[in-house]
Amino acid sequence: MTMQTPRRFLPSTALLAAFEATARTGSMTLAARELLLTQSAVSRQIKILEEQLEVELFVRERQTIRLTAAGEAYAREVREALHKISTASFNLHANPSGGALNLAILPTFGTRWLAPRLPRFLAANPGITINLTTRLSYFDFRAEALDAAIHFGQPEWPGAEMVLLRSEQVVPACSPDLKRRFAFRVAGDLKKAPLLSISTRRQAWDHWFSIHEVPGSNFHGMVFDQFATVAQAAIAGVGVALLPTFLIQDELASRKLVRAINLPMESPERYFLVWPSERATHPPLSAFREWLVAETATDR
Repeated sequence: MTMQTPRRFLPSTALLAAFEATARTGSMTLAARELLLTQSAVSRQIKILEEQLEVELFVRERQTIRLTAAGEAYAREVREALHKISTASFNLHANPSGGALNLAILPTFGTRWLAPRLPRFLAANPGITINLTTRLSYFDFRAEALDAAIHFGQPEWPGAEMVLLRSEQVVPACSPDLKRRFAFRVAGDLKKAPLLSISTRRQAWDHWFSIHEVPGSNFHGMVFDQFATVAQAAIAGVGVALLPTFLIQDELASRKLVRAINLPMESPERYFLVWPSERATHPPLSAFREWLVAETATDR
């Protein structure tokens, strides 16, 4: 049997809202104005909260107040908790008969691959709302109000379950002018040109040269933090980038980008959908997972 939390450690949202607004604005007067209360009502609610918790949250100095160290730490936690409650309430109001899926996406995979396909999922699941947010690397599901994430890398994510979505093939891509200027013929020729890298894939060029039996690993070039910027740099003629073919189909078709040399490489990493174990049976996640696995299977 789960032990019930003592009621004094479960303050009412009215008390917490008064405390959070005062902590954020640094003024009971401003908090009262925001909450449509009187200043004395806010002061009284904060006093009740302090008595309930048996902790002083503010230091009162004449006409001013400031958070105690304990109050400052508590304010951060309360602010996050109130935000989660507000988000959950908004999602329920917007979709009372369905549910919401809060999904973390990789920016380019999300905008170029997932977003154009989402209407098909939403049409088949009209009761579900999907909220998208960007994450570039691992995060702690326990600290984030997220149900699942698109992950590119190895099948590793502490405290999470996952399903394989797809692999990817990358190819050295550049502008047509840069290809004409350097006249690449063999893999080693690429070392003559600036090589562009993504910060999350710093070893990609080393791996590509190794696969194509090019000795050494010394290359020069710029490093970018996102796929979109490195792709634009390659289009502008700044250098050669290793880019996933399934994400640059339009640029290859329009010849904004060309294959610097036709020597592709299968990336050692894969795309996965990951989720915390306790959310595995969340209905919107179950529906999305089933659809996404089927969608990626037809696109490999």
